[in-house]
Amino acid sequence: MTVRTSRVVATLVATAALTLSAVVAVPASAAARAEKGTHDAIRRAIAAAIEDGVPGVTATAKDRRGTWSTTTGVGNIRTDEPRSPHDRYRAGSITKTFVATVLLQLEAEDRLSLDDTVEKWLPGAVRGHGHDGRRVTVRQLLNHTSGIHNFTDDETYAQTYLLKDGFFEHRYDRLTPDQLVAISMSHEPDFAPGTSWNYSNTNYILAGMVIKSVTGRSFATEIRQRIIEPLHLTATSVPGNRVTMPQPSSRAYSKLAVTTTGPTYDVTNWTPGLASSAGEMISSSADLNRFYTALLRGKVLPAEQLKEMKTTVTVEAMPNAGYGLGLIDRKLSCGVHVWGHSGGVPGSISEAVTTADGRHSLAFNFNGDWSGDTDTVIEGEFCRN
Repeated sequence: MTVRTSRVVATLVATAALTLSAVVAVPASAAARAEKGTHDAIRRAIAAAIEDGVPGVTATAKDRRGTWSTTTGVGNIRTDEPRSPHDRYRAGSITKTFVATVLLQLEAEDRLSLDDTVEKWLPGAVRGHGHDGRRVTVRQLLNHTSGIHNFTDDETYAQTYLLKDGFFEHRYDRLTPDQLVAISMSHEPDFAPGTSWNYSNTNYILAGMVIKSVTGRSFATEIRQRIIEPLHLTATSVPGNRVTMPQPSSRAYSKLAVTTTGPTYDVTNWTPGLASSAGEMISSSADLNRFYTALLRGKVLPAEQLKEMKTTVTVEAMPNAGYGLGLIDRKLSCGVHVWGHSGGVPGSISEAVTTADGRHSLAFNFNGDWSGDTDTVIEGEFCRN
């Protein structure tokens, strides 16, 4: 799976799904930067996404002026029901920040070290075709420098779960984390551990498995007890194999193809366990803003662990961004830095970003995965000031 700009022209939802769907900042127009104190720029960016084919958008921002929400387009293309600012949606790889947070909390409790090898906690799990868990650290899982092959890059996986014929036949399948890792182990590593960077969902499947090995409880249980409940994230869940969406929510749509044209399919219901700790979670814009605000204000992690999380590696494919431990630092065209993550799964593209001081946050969702420019939306919100 390759890193791409957030213009989610779906060269396969197979490659958009569960991945880093938006990391390269697109320059904002001078007009967007000039509209200080207004939401005109972000409204236009969202309208452009609708014009580009996204069925509907829901977005919520919070800053010193208060909370602002907007919805555009429809949540159901059959009934024309609008989207809601309270919509729950599949957050995809935004899950990774939650998983990394749990592991950093465990480090703060001296229950593991980020420099522990994967082999220490998951004996024999990373073996085959040149993979060797004795040479990969937990830190390298979290910042994608492990070299472990990405299971969603596997052609059979993509055809089975992410293209039309396979999706409708197999969307209710249940794969275990061990099975997802085994897909990766059938391929050679992308590079030797620590020598380069490549986004791999397998890293976070393994990270979730490490959480269970350390605590004796699933990553889902740890996220609920350590993050969701203390922060009162009432719209956030780790659904496991529950295939339906909690209400309120909109329908989700995909082309399930390598092109951005052709029929549009309702892909709302499927087994999120196919994404597991790489992208299983459901949330809302308000909850994601609350989480990232608390995280960046130091209310979730001790200062030492937050510093580690924000220590980024340079990524050649992301000239305006760096990848930390489940956290992306993006420098926007107006010089503002925002921290957060993006998420893409079938029918859903999401973004959640917050300034380093936690004072300005934005989260939004497209309920279609084949079009729309999320970077312009982010620029429209943060480069107006």
